[in-house]
Amino acid sequence: MTDNTARLDHVVLWVRDPVASADFYEKAVGMEPVRLSEYSAGAVPFPSVRLNEETILDLMPRTMAKRMTMLPGAADSSGHPVNHVCLALPHDDFAALRARLEERGAPVSDISHDSFGARGKAKRSFYFRDPDGNVFEARHYE
Repeated sequence: MTDNTARLDHVVLWVRDPVASADFYEKAVGMEPVRLSEYSAGAVPFPSVRLNEETILDLMPRTMAKRMTMLPGAADSSGHPVNHVCLALPHDDFAALRARLEERGAPVSDISHDSFGARGKAKRSFYFRDPDGNVFEARHYE
């Protein structure tokens, strides 16, 4: 049976250096690089990192902006990150992520409590910034 439930497939982030960004997301955030060797070999236009089995983040080099012609003005989005992307994690993964980010000196916010999200109120959450200025929120519900 095919499950046609709507899901988030991917988010495209504009980055200066996709290889350095993949390193950050692998080592600080704990995501698996996808197509990194192919990107480094020039075989694909950008690498990605895997959040889970269904969702990836594409690490689009800003130099690709001129090729974004699918809609009028799409190229103008280069360098304008979304407000933030939120990652919902299990409690232990939440704590491990914060520790890795702090070890790397990544900017992190104070911890908030009871912020509203897709599954109701999260017990704790915090924000962090990647090397390209993209803002993420990490949270756990349990």
